[in-house]
Amino acid sequence: MAAAVLLGCAAIALGPAAALVLLTVAAEPLLLIVLVAGAFFWLLSLLAASLLWSVWVQLSGREDAALLPLGAAAAVLLQELCRFACFKMLKKADEGLATLSKDGRSPLSLRRVAYVSGLSFGIISGLFSITNILADSAGPGTVGIHGDSPYFFITSAFLTMALVLLHTFWGIIFFDACERRRAGGLGLVVGSHLLTSGLTFLNPWYEASLGPIFILTLCTGLWAFSTAGGSFHNVLKCLSCKGE
Repeated sequence: MAAAVLLGCAAIALGPAAALVLLTVAAEPLLLIVLVAGAFFWLLSLLAASLLWSVWVQLSGREDAALLPLGAAAAVLLQELCRFACFKMLKKADEGLATLSKDGRSPLSLRRVAYVSGLSFGIISGLFSITNILADSAGPGTVGIHGDSPYFFITSAFLTMALVLLHTFWGIIFFDACERRRAGGLGLVVGSHLLTSGLTFLNPWYEASLGPIFILTLCTGLWAFSTAGGSFHNVLKCLSCKGE
C-alpha cells in the first residue's frame, strides 16, 4: 500500500511536468540548457532565502511560527527576483545566438525560452516541495491515526502539481511583461505568487487552499495561453488536425 501511495502521489505531482519535458524539451539541446539554467536560478533564490532566514533567526534570537509568513513572502520575492535575473541572462544569450547565426535570427524564440524557464522553475520547486513527503509516504506509519487528515499525501501531490503548472504560466507571463515593459503584468505575477504561498498556510483546511489555488491555476493558464498568442480558433484547428 505504501508503494502505491508513493508512486501515485509522485505521478500526480510530477507526471505533467515529466510529460511536458519529454514532449516539448528533451529533443532540443538548447532548450535543455535553458531548462538547467532556470533550475540553477531557482536554486540561487532558495540559497538566498535560506541565508536570509538564518541571519534573521540569529539576529532576533527566536524562531517561531509567527515568522513563517514573512519568510515565505521573502522567499517568493527572491524567486521572482531570480526569475528576472534569468530573463536578463537568457535575453543576452538569445542576442548572442542571433549574432552567430547566418540569417541574424536566434534559433530560439522568447516565448519558448519563457515557457522552458518557467517549467524549470516549477520542476525544481516541485521536487523540493514533494521529496520529503514522498519519502514519508513510503512508510512505515498510517496517516491520520492521531486525528490528522488522511488526505495529506494526495492533497500535497495536487498542490505540487498546481505549483509546477503555475510556475510555467508565470514564466510565460513574466518574460512577456519584461520584454514589453509592462509593470502591471509583473505585479500580477508577483501578487498571484504571494497569494498562492499565503493560501498554503490554510492547510490542513484543504478545501480553503486547494480549491482557490486550482482556480488561480486555471485563470493563470488561460492568461498565459493568451499571452503566448493562443486563441480559441487555434485550439479548434489543433483538435481537428487541420493545417493552414
